[in-house]
Amino acid sequence: MKKDDCFYLGKIVRKYSFKGEVLAKLDTDEPEIYENLDAIFLDLKGNLVPFFIEQSQLHKSDLLRLKFEDVSTETDADAILKSDLYLPLGLLPKLEGNKFYFHEVIGFTVEDRNFGTVGIIKGINDSSAQALFEIDSEGKEILIPMNDEFIKSLDRDNKTIHLETPEGLIDLYL
Repeated sequence: MKKDDCFYLGKIVRKYSFKGEVLAKLDTDEPEIYENLDAIFLDLKGNLVPFFIEQSQLHKSDLLRLKFEDVSTETDADAILKSDLYLPLGLLPKLEGNKFYFHEVIGFTVEDRNFGTVGIIKGINDSSAQALFEIDSEGKEILIPMNDEFIKSLDRDNKTIHLETPEGLIDLYL
């Protein structure tokens, strides 16, 4: 399994018990969806390794307590501490309406109510406080904040996202 075929779910943040249990911080608004998994991939030194789950349960609502097969001591738990957790893309819950996953809109055409056709989404920059659409407009890069107020509609069938940005924002790049 390659990382490109998976999505980041969270990170093992600390040990929970002397029996090898760990706590994972999940990167999701709905942690309860992932409470009854059979297996998960851990990123160990750049390789995704499957780990089978004996039991799991939510811990204080935002952490997932995990007991893996073959992880039965504190030393075993230490070996996987701080590991990133991944699941196959096929396990992502389907989103509807204007909600979307970042990877889902790559390649979508951006239409702005005031400007017209802006370009094609080439990536999402989420390294800053505000995530940004990275749009290719005939060889020029345009960055538009992923603000809920700007996103008017999402057309998955036609791979188009309709925005209404403040007047002049797009012109700054052209």
